[in-house]
Amino acid sequence: MSEVKIIAEVGVNHNGNIDLAQKMIAAAADCGANFVKFQTYITENIVSNSAPKANYQIKNTKPKETQFEMLKKLELGIEDHYQLIKCCKSHGVTFLSSAFDLASLNFLKNTELPLFKIPSGEITNYPYLKAVSAINKPVILSTGMATLEEVERSVKVLLENGLKKHNITILHCNTEYPTPYDDVNLLAMKTLSEKFQVAVGYSDHTIGSEVAIASVALGAIVIEKHFTMDRNLPGPDHKASMEPDEFKAMIQAIRNVEKAISGNGEKIPSRSEIKNISIARKSVYLSQNLDKGTVLKDHHLITLRPGTGISPMRWNDLIGNSINKSLSKGHQITWDDLDL
Repeated sequence: MSEVKIIAEVGVNHNGNIDLAQKMIAAAADCGANFVKFQTYITENIVSNSAPKANYQIKNTKPKETQFEMLKKLELGIEDHYQLIKCCKSHGVTFLSSAFDLASLNFLKNTELPLFKIPSGEITNYPYLKAVSAINKPVILSTGMATLEEVERSVKVLLENGLKKHNITILHCNTEYPTPYDDVNLLAMKTLSEKFQVAVGYSDHTIGSEVAIASVALGAIVIEKHFTMDRNLPGPDHKASMEPDEFKAMIQAIRNVEKAISGNGEKIPSRSEIKNISIARKSVYLSQNLDKGTVLKDHHLITLRPGTGISPMRWNDLIGNSINKSLSKGHQITWDDLDL
């Protein structure tokens, strides 16, 4: 089993501050993340001046600020990207970014991105999907807000425009920040796996790490989680993000789960427990003193640790046989004690 890939989703949690963004890269690397992901967009290309903000954005930002104004101050420039790519390299993590418009996608195409992440909001954007597939690099498709039919149509576009099926990973996702636990519907991830026969993962917007960890046990090979240095910072996504200590603990838990589900499924004693078999199991002993010739009955016998003698599962094979010598209470009976 290959290692589950962990994406620390910085998104716009850098608050437009490149120094903060670089600190976040260093912190995510220290946590053990494989990728640090940002968002690449030109505000004028993705949102109109009249576009409303989502409720969670209104709650976590200035209420009278428009979505355009909010996004504009969080927009990263070209030089910002190169600086962040360099920073990721220096910390041994891979830079990723989701493009939200075609110009941004074209820009990212000319960087060293190893794969392209399609955000949930672009799953119905035909020109965008067509352009991504033409790049011919692995794609991670996030499916927040989508029906199975919409996912099917988007995958069809990707495949029809040159992307190979083995290069597609689909993330189950819920685009509410934070996602209520009873809205997660984690089994939908398995539905995506069975329907499309591709690798799957989970983009997690819940509070805490439980759901992300559970998704690994259900087969996720990619986990994306929003990352912040401080949930109390201003901005739309901080409240539904995970701070470094929590992120590090989540990754360790995921690595532990990976080990736990890495077996071949055969039910046999493991290497670590074989030594405890004789200690924990029992053998058949005598419950009282017995004279030579006594025919064994149930009340003559008792089961005691250790399990180094006759297994209690052979109990009925002992009953009815006579002993060939006088034996004391507490004796671990052997087949040599019997007239067979």
